[in-house]
Amino acid sequence: MIEKINTVTAKEEMGKAIESMNACGVRLTGSAAHNRFIGELKREIHEMGLETYTDPYFFNRWEMREASLALHTEEGDAALPISSVFPYSGETPEEGLRAPLIHVNEKHVGFLGAKDKIAVVNVDELDFLPSTLAFHIRNKQPETASIPEEYNGPVATAFVNFPFLQTAKLAGCRAVICIWRKMSDAMVEGQYLPFILKYQGIPAVWVNSSTGDKLMAAEKQGAEVTLKLTANKEENARTESFYVILPGKNRSEAILVNSHTDGTNCIEENGPIAMLSLLKYYKDKPLDRTLIFLFATGHFRLPSFKSQAGGGVQATSKWLAAHPDLWDGKRGHLKAVACVSIEHLGCKRFKDVDGEYRQVGDIETELVYTGNNTLDTVYYAALTKREKVNTITLRGHNFLHFGEGQPPFNCGIPEISLVTAPDCLTVISPNHEMDKFDIDLMYEQTETFLDVIDTLLPMPTSIIGKCDDYSVVLPNGKPILYSRLKKLVRKTTEKTTE
Repeated sequence: MIEKINTVTAKEEMGKAIESMNACGVRLTGSAAHNRFIGELKREIHEMGLETYTDPYFFNRWEMREASLALHTEEGDAALPISSVFPYSGETPEEGLRAPLIHVNEKHVGFLGAKDKIAVVNVDELDFLPSTLAFHIRNKQPETASIPEEYNGPVATAFVNFPFLQTAKLAGCRAVICIWRKMSDAMVEGQYLPFILKYQGIPAVWVNSSTGDKLMAAEKQGAEVTLKLTANKEENARTESFYVILPGKNRSEAILVNSHTDGTNCIEENGPIAMLSLLKYYKDKPLDRTLIFLFATGHFRLPSFKSQAGGGVQATSKWLAAHPDLWDGKRGHLKAVACVSIEHLGCKRFKDVDGEYRQVGDIETELVYTGNNTLDTVYYAALTKREKVNTITLRGHNFLHFGEGQPPFNCGIPEISLVTAPDCLTVISPNHEMDKFDIDLMYEQTETFLDVIDTLLPMPTSIIGKCDDYSVVLPNGKPILYSRLKKLVRKTTEKTTE
């Protein structure tokens, strides 16, 4: 469908857009590369004859400038590789910081002996949380589609299992070296993690297991290291979210289409490229409802870009809080009857297998949140034209709902949200992870979302329905709707007090 409006195929245009996005550089929030990419997106949209509306934001930005690690032993000095820096951790003097190593095992109390030293901390891959705590599966296609039994991978590990930098800082530790464990050196290289913390005020870096082994052996010999981590710090750095409105016949109801513009590679985040294709398709079409396309900023600086008034947690919440007139349906405002969130398209499946990080499938499992059973049906109907399908649909569960679809969900807007989670998602690399990307798959996925929007545009609000509640896990391991649980608790409490 998308191809009908282009003089060249949409697939070719997408490929060129991906190359152009990569050429901008690594699009960390508010960086020059990110600003270039936003400028290119807006230029493309303006050339379509469409108007963009901008929300500027200002925040304190931190970005690594230079990082190095040197080991000092009786045999001499040796440079050691750093896998990546800990974002918004801290910085050393320009000449670096030299201090003895200390292995900290118990991350809560172990830093008490780390005063004036550089701590080395093992960070094991997360392998103790059942995936059922994070995910409640609605449906799948094909039946072989699966989620690992344990919630794992570098993103999950960094978010849940990260070393406690604030504890280290309070104890007088001078810096922290985090060692990725139980994950291959290739998988952890360049991981920009975690990106959900406030500025920590203590320098920290990640190293792979091979380097970690050398540091652990050197620590036993009383060795010292010199860590250098310098950064560019900018107060009141500017960034922006922007949006496009395509008016429909129904001026009281809207469908929101959103993604974010900041990211680390060709997958994280290519959602705006798909949105450009959708805009080109819909811009001259008669629409049953208004379409609002939101290009949000701040996904990689979440502490500064979330608002409880807009659903919290993710960057789209900042925009929702600022624009209730475009979604909440109150006092003559537009009512958003559905949301379509598009993130992480075209992912091949790469995994660690026997210690080797390699491709194990043509398509990474699509994780798609569907806001209710009707939207679940809509999504699977849209998959019928696909050649490449490996999809699991989910409901919000245990108050977890990953990706930029969560704020609309939290605001009661039924949504369909693609948030595929490959292990390379947050990697910064010279090739922008293009070896793990499939343009044909991205094209198919974009057509799926076009079919989804085509279906939703004329669908009566009563059929679209309301957004489901979160489900939660009971002690018996069975999920139950949170609203149902509250009713049960209330009834139990009433009987107890009688």
